[in-house]
Amino acid sequence: MIPNLDNLPTYDTVGVNERINRFKSRSIKKETKVEGLKLALSMIDLTTLEGKDTKGKVEQLCYKAMHPHDTLKDIPMVAAICVYPTYVGVAKKALEGSGIQVASVATAFPSGNSPLQVKLDDTKFAVAQGADEIDMVISRGEFLSGNYQYVFDEISAVKEACGKAHLKVILETGELDTLDNVRKASEIAMYAGADFIKTSTGKIQPAATMQVTYVMFDAIKDFYLKTGKMIGMKPAGGISTSKIALQYLVMLNEVLGEKWMNKDYFRFGASSLANDVLMQLVKAETGRYQSANYFSKD
Repeated sequence: MIPNLDNLPTYDTVGVNERINRFKSRSIKKETKVEGLKLALSMIDLTTLEGKDTKGKVEQLCYKAMHPHDTLKDIPMVAAICVYPTYVGVAKKALEGSGIQVASVATAFPSGNSPLQVKLDDTKFAVAQGADEIDMVISRGEFLSGNYQYVFDEISAVKEACGKAHLKVILETGELDTLDNVRKASEIAMYAGADFIKTSTGKIQPAATMQVTYVMFDAIKDFYLKTGKMIGMKPAGGISTSKIALQYLVMLNEVLGEKWMNKDYFRFGASSLANDVLMQLVKAETGRYQSANYFSKD
């Protein structure tokens, strides 16, 4: 059932920015920084979502997911590979036995503008190809028109079509205009059956920001206190440096706590973040930076 959206918290931008600045001011150094970088690497959904994607590119990305940097000791593999439905089978085969999940965007990504049956067929195709996770987009036009029941029902239907696959619901926060709308959309998605809520497709600017992520964390915390159910979170788009990733992890720990500090409940949607994390890990181990030319450009 769609939740009551009339009594939700409202968000003052100045107040939220003050909280964000405090998270950014935390100092992380030496061994703690290395552990944070490894944790961030383990939480990445390594992503390629381009019209020029090929079988070879997806296979190369899968190899990188399993072998992030063979000269570094004790570093984790990434959490998942995220691709279009047509490449799920390729990724599933390439990752066989690795434990890395295959995530697939669906539901007419990134616009979400297609009939419901098309979205359901898109989802079912990806699952049939072997997708472990589905990243769907909500109908932002319907949401902004106030048709919240439509958005709720659509998410519920896609969740059913997912079967055993986990559902990540993309709000496309850059198109929702206000932090209060982000909170409303988060509530709708969680009550409709989302396993994760996700900021962005990465195709719209602004994509992930710490401000919208904070509001979504706040919604997840309140949902957990009401229902006892843990919902995951995935900021995506624009998180390209280790420094920013560590700031997100500080915020995750301080708002949601240690239970969420793992790949089962937090992901970074990223393509270039892995290289920066690896570069920082090389620096920590050897004392010097390795040239960017030593890292594949995915």
